[in-house]
Amino acid sequence: MEYIGPFTYNGIRFGLGSLSLLPLLFYTEKRDHRPKPDIKTMVIGCALAGAVLFCGASLQQMGLVYTTAGKAGFITGLYVVIVPILGLFIKQKTSLGMWVSALIAAWGMYLLSVNEAFTVATGDLLVLLGAIFWAVHVLIISWLSPKMNPLKIAVVQFTACSLLSVLTALVVEEVAWQGIKNAAIPILYGGLMSVGIAYTLQVVGQQKAHPTHASIILSLEAAFAAVGGGLILGEQLSMRGALGCGLLFTGMLISQLWKRRSVV
Repeated sequence: MEYIGPFTYNGIRFGLGSLSLLPLLFYTEKRDHRPKPDIKTMVIGCALAGAVLFCGASLQQMGLVYTTAGKAGFITGLYVVIVPILGLFIKQKTSLGMWVSALIAAWGMYLLSVNEAFTVATGDLLVLLGAIFWAVHVLIISWLSPKMNPLKIAVVQFTACSLLSVLTALVVEEVAWQGIKNAAIPILYGGLMSVGIAYTLQVVGQQKAHPTHASIILSLEAAFAAVGGGLILGEQLSMRGALGCGLLFTGMLISQLWKRRSVV
């Protein structure tokens, strides 16, 4: 962000992530023997996933201008609770264990991310709206991924997100080639590792993972960031933060190990 704006960064890295997957997509498409979905379902569904991905990332960036990183981290992590709630409206069955694990994970996210008095401000509301879009994105991917090659979903949604980001950047940001060159290493990492690998593995994994399970596992990002900050950057993790990491991990384990007999 020292050299380019967030929309420029997202536009380039999502485009780069999409391009990096094309060789693998061509290779796997020949070996995908599942019935081909109709073009309308594929294009509309994947484009919708890309648009929702764009909205979630953009609202989070906008909210960070008006709120603290700690609050933003906790509020964004609330999608672990929002996913099962939204799932009720589409008749997505959620077991009691998933509800328990989601609430425990949300508690852990709070302890890990929020250190100051929690007040509702404009930035908090923007990030909360972004968390709703992240939750919707998890549900869309859960619906799409069993229907087609997950790499195809990834390529189309990344392309849609990239185009929307670039168009927005051209309107609200100053796009300079020198800034892009100065930010080349973060862009390459964000495009190849974050988008090309991590986001793609989410799509692949959600072919068989329940959306609530997926949201809880994804919420571990905050715990990994805290541990990585300590190991790589020398940041100190407080007892409160360590407890938050433990609760996040506990929530993930409960979601996977709870006997799925009763459904609410």
